[in-house]
Amino acid sequence: MADLKNKNIRQRMKKLPRRTLQLISTAQDTAAALGAGAYLVGGFVRDVILGVGNFDLDIVVEADGILFAQEFARRTSGSIVSHTRFGTASVALEGGLKVDIATARKETYPVPACLPQVSRGTLRDDLARRDFTINAMAASISAGDFGLLVDFFGGAEDLRRGKIRVLHPLSFRDDPTRILRAIRFEKRYGFTIEPLSLRLLKQAVAQGLIQRVGPHRLRDELVLNLKEKRVLEQLKRIRELTGFGFIHPRAAFPPAAQALAVSCQRELSWFKRKFPRHRGVDSWLVYLACLLEELNNDEVRETCRRFALRGGDEKRILSYKKAGGSLIRRLAQKSLRPSEIFGCLEPLSYEAIILLRARTKDARVRKRTEDFFEIYNGMKLYISGDDLRRLGIAPGPYYRKIFSEVLAAKLNGEVRTPQEELALIKKIREAL
Repeated sequence: MADLKNKNIRQRMKKLPRRTLQLISTAQDTAAALGAGAYLVGGFVRDVILGVGNFDLDIVVEADGILFAQEFARRTSGSIVSHTRFGTASVALEGGLKVDIATARKETYPVPACLPQVSRGTLRDDLARRDFTINAMAASISAGDFGLLVDFFGGAEDLRRGKIRVLHPLSFRDDPTRILRAIRFEKRYGFTIEPLSLRLLKQAVAQGLIQRVGPHRLRDELVLNLKEKRVLEQLKRIRELTGFGFIHPRAAFPPAAQALAVSCQRELSWFKRKFPRHRGVDSWLVYLACLLEELNNDEVRETCRRFALRGGDEKRILSYKKAGGSLIRRLAQKSLRPSEIFGCLEPLSYEAIILLRARTKDARVRKRTEDFFEIYNGMKLYISGDDLRRLGIAPGPYYRKIFSEVLAAKLNGEVRTPQEELALIKKIREAL
């Protein structure tokens, strides 16, 4: 890591993408126009020092952050969402970029694991409320001292030494989700949680503080862990330090579920390599299903709803749980027509099919699921509702039956051309 004794990271910031530099320049002009001190903070500064790509800007101003955000949004033609209680705002920009802007503030936690009470503060107050020293640095964006590193708590040194360190002894008590965050950064960067912080983390776990966090906040943090590249290391470390009782008392992640997660990782890599043009798979949902592997359907449903997963997410996990071994046995049968394979797999999400593949080594099942992704999935008919109307078939419930029969015939290789599809429709019409 480069020497940071001069406490200036200007040269590193100059290497950022042009669009990011343009936004920083606009923020600099906004600060000058409002007479406000403005700083890049948190993970952005950490990753600039590490040389890691992170282009979502996080800005703290020693002034009214919402007013700053409004002016910044006007200058960038962005859309703004404000949170008056915390003095924060997010500005969404073209191309999916986002800039978070906050009033410098201090926080107090009257009760462990609750949301904090917020009041205006200084930059030092704002950095002192953060989780770890490596996330408690700032870099000025003012013209006079652009790139000056503000590091009250030794974050740059901890980055150099690869240490995750809390800022004060009550950090995990105040916000137990920092337990999952500490693990996330430890495994993402190959760092270690320094001894005192690790002892404080274990004390918070022993006191059951993570179970006192609202399930929605726990969900958000856990999903971030499940989205990490080194997700298996994340899961192993969570199991070692906290267990998964905060998800459900029976979510123990035993060896069989761990083996399933390892197999899922292989299947996800296979899918991404084999089908780059298909929609992406939500890998975090696949790994969450592994964590819920030991639970029955009712327990999975209750857990998904307690964590307020979207209805579609719950459905994807439950479809895998309900299909499971019976569908694998069905797909392993010797004589299945393509239309029957399609009928088995079409109702399932990609995530559920990945989980099914991860559960079996049966060559026939694996070939049929691969064929589904490659051949059957997305197969379209030449004919449409307009063709049916021209044949005198009135719109109604018969349409679905006709399309299903024609698709089955096409899957089975019985019809191939538009003319053959129309001829089959005429036969179906006569039968109806």
